[in-house]
Amino acid sequence: MNDKRVSAKQRRTIVERAEGCCEYCLSQARFATHSFSVEHIMPRSRGGKTELANLALACPGCNGHKHTKTGALDSVSGEIVPLFHPRRHKWRDHFGWSEDFTLMVGLTSTGRATIEALQLNREGLVNLRKVLYEMGEHPPGNKFQEERKK
Repeated sequence: MNDKRVSAKQRRTIVERAEGCCEYCLSQARFATHSFSVEHIMPRSRGGKTELANLALACPGCNGHKHTKTGALDSVSGEIVPLFHPRRHKWRDHFGWSEDFTLMVGLTSTGRATIEALQLNREGLVNLRKVLYEMGEHPPGNKFQEERKK
């Protein structure tokens, strides 16, 4: 197992690359009550390395629910499918928003399984999205949404 820790330089790069948003639920770090983590997409316990291609910015909720998961059950197909991989997948290809922008919607088996496994529509997130939407702060105006609008 690779025990190398995330360096300060790597962390800065990851936060900048993610534009201060959780790369799973798109929560914005500037509105969070707890610090975001740099997480290993492929867990170290499964051979994942501490390198930029395997690191993502995650809010505490997503990081905690993901833990060492790399796959989950898709409720439609009934199959185990890979979770969303922020370095290999485009957010907009796997996820969308409900009409009122409070719920994430899975557009693919990977999207649906990731929403369920990481509980991307947990009550606190939905409530925060409602408030931020009313303030004009959600969805975040970042690369994920810009790509989605194209």
